[in-house]
This record gives sequence, C-alpha cells and structure tokens, in this order.
Amino acid sequence: MSTLTYREALREGMRAALAADERVFLMGEDVGLYGGCFAVSLGLLEEFGPERILDTPLSESAFVGAGIGAALAGQRPIVEIMTVNFSLLALDQILNNAATMSHMSGGQFHVPLVIRMTTGAGRQLAAQHSHSLEAWYAHIPGLRVVTPATVADAAGMLLTALEDPDPVLIFEHGGLFSLSGSCPMAPCPLTWTRQPSCDRVTTSPSLAMAQGCTRAWRWQHRWPTPWTWRSSTSAPCVRWTRRRCSRSVGRTGRLVVVEEGWRSGGIGAELAARAAEHAFWDLDAPVERVATAEVPIPYAKHLEDAALPSVQDVTEAVRRVMQ
Repeated sequence: MSTLTYREALREGMRAALAADERVFLMGEDVGLYGGCFAVSLGLLEEFGPERILDTPLSESAFVGAGIGAALAGQRPIVEIMTVNFSLLALDQILNNAATMSHMSGGQFHVPLVIRMTTGAGRQLAAQHSHSLEAWYAHIPGLRVVTPATVADAAGMLLTALEDPDPVLIFEHGGLFSLSGSCPMAPCPLTWTRQPSCDRVTTSPSLAMAQGCTRAWRWQHRWPTPWTWRSSTSAPCVRWTRRRCSRSVGRTGRLVVVEEGWRSGGIGAELAARAAEHAFWDLDAPVERVATAEVPIPYAKHLEDAALPSVQDVTEAVRRVMQ
C-alpha cells in the first residue's frame, strides 16, 4: 500500500490501464499538454504520447461522439469532461446513442466507453459549476453510474469500468482531489459496492458525503462502531438495495441516506423507496434523508455552506432515527 491523493490515485488507475491495454486511450479538453483541468492526467502525455493522450476541441458533443465511435470500433476510450454541467452539451450522444446502442442492436453492438467528469459543490464555483447530477444519469437504462469516494476506489473503479462492455460514467467530486489515503501499489479492479458491516445505523452516502459521515461519526464518538456506508451507486440499483442495503437495514433497523444532490427525485429518494419496498418490516424508524437545499448553489461561501449537507445535519438525522 502507498499513500496517494485522490487525483494521484485516478492518475495511477489510468496509467495502469494505459500500460496494460493498447486499446485504452484518454481524450478530452486540456488532458494532454496542460495535464488536465484538475491535474489528474499530468505527465501521461510525456509517458504515452499524443496518440494515446489526445487534446480535443471545445465541443463535448463532438469528442463524446468520437469516443462512442472508437468504442464501437473495439477501442477502450476514457473521455474526460471537465465538469458535470458540460456533459449536458453531450446529452444526445450519451443518452440517445451510448446508452441505447446495445438494446437497439439486439446486443450485437456494445459501447465500452468510460466517461469521467468532476461533480459537486463546496468550492465556490457558483451555480453553473456546482451541480450533482448523478441521479439524472442513474435514471437512464443502459448507463452505469459510479461515484468513488475514497482514494482506493478512485484507482480501482476506473479499471473495473474499463472491463464493462457498456458505458460507465464516473463522477469524481472536486472537493476530494486533495484527499489523501491508502491505495494499492498496483491498482486492481474493484467490485462496485462494499459489503456492509454490523452496527447501529446504516448510512448510505456518496462521494464527499461519505467523508462527512465519517467525520460525523468521529464527532459523536459515543457510538461504539462506525456507520455502514458505501461509496458507489449503480443504475439500475436493484441489486444494491435488495441484497446489500436490505441486509444492513435488517441488522440496524435504521437508515439514513445522505446525498449532495437535490432532495426531490434524487438518488436518496430512490434508495429510501427501495428500502421501504424490500426492508419495510425491518425498519424501526422512518428513513431519514439528508440532501442539499433545493436552490441554485450560491457563490458566497457562507451561503454555499448553508445550502450543502453538513456534519451537524447528518448527526441530527442519526439522532432522530435513534430516538
């Protein structure tokens, strides 16, 4: 094991994939000479050359479409979109082409495309660059959505995504890039979800919210064990909730869902509904949901902090279900 930052782990995952398979290449805006908008691909151009690390024009629709074409031709492209809001410019390519190709061809064609994008708020980038749109994409059949919340996940989930025959969207929270943690010296593929542990409250956060839940547990140290949490969400979510969440809720009797997205129609609403469908008789309290205020994310720091879920919000939700 070695200690890396989240961005370094992402880079090591891509380096391992590029070295292991000549079909893998990276493309996106400023991923080459500049090293990536968030320095994730720094140094890869010098190591693998301009044919494997491609700077693209400022047209998300064009280079996502090129990635789909390359995937259909047998390559394993990694497409980087700077921030999640820019992915909206490629929605037709992602939703109407990548997500539907396998189904509409009767399984004759697959699109093994990986799209990486930065998501989340908390960095004073105002409303346009602070979206958490994972729920939008998780709603679409044919897409798999993963949200690595730890350093080890950042490296391993990319390798798992590249093994998938269908498109995978990786949402990387911008507030985690400087997070340090342990990572295997040689990154290896991971399973999409963690196995639950036995404790008093099941929490289901994603991305930076996982770190917030950990801090909340440390703050309220009187609880004897950490809360169960998982760092990935896939679409469709049936296996995740029926098998893993239901088993965990069966032991704890309580569920708190924490997300940085908006509350209405979000991932948290889906997980709460699935828990009610498949673990209702195991629940000893109503499901608690902690989410971002349903407003455009403000630029002012104190207003942005007020809009986002806090450690105190998580702690109060756990207190409510424990009562």
